[in-house]
Amino acid sequence: QVQLVESGGGLVQAGGSLRLSCAASGRTFSVNNMGWFRQAPGKEREFVAGITWRGGTTYVADSVKGRFTISRDNNKNMVYLQMNSLEPEDTAVYFCAGDRPSHIIEARASEYDYWGHGTQVTVSS
Repeated sequence: QVQLVESGGGLVQAGGSLRLSCAASGRTFSVNNMGWFRQAPGKEREFVAGITWRGGTTYVADSVKGRFTISRDNNKNMVYLQMNSLEPEDTAVYFCAGDRPSHIIEARASEYDYWGHGTQVTVSS
């Protein structure tokens, strides 16, 4: 079992940056693939970025490619999402999620077993 708690969200102007953090507890964290998803009001939850359990492979959605970076520190049980050049369209609740270990990074939310409660990111124009 893995418990996830996100932090780092807030209000930022367009063009600004935020770094989201996801603190994990549970002895299986280091063997889980991890992902970040987001959900805007009235929209479905969408994949943002994922990272394999050793951190050797990452994948980001086309909508954030070149602006967002995912990383992890297994010694600290942390996953991060660095968000640069933020746009109003990035406004959403951002969720951290845990998946089983694999060389494949899943983009489907239904494949993730563990979820945090989310942190709000609001980008003003």
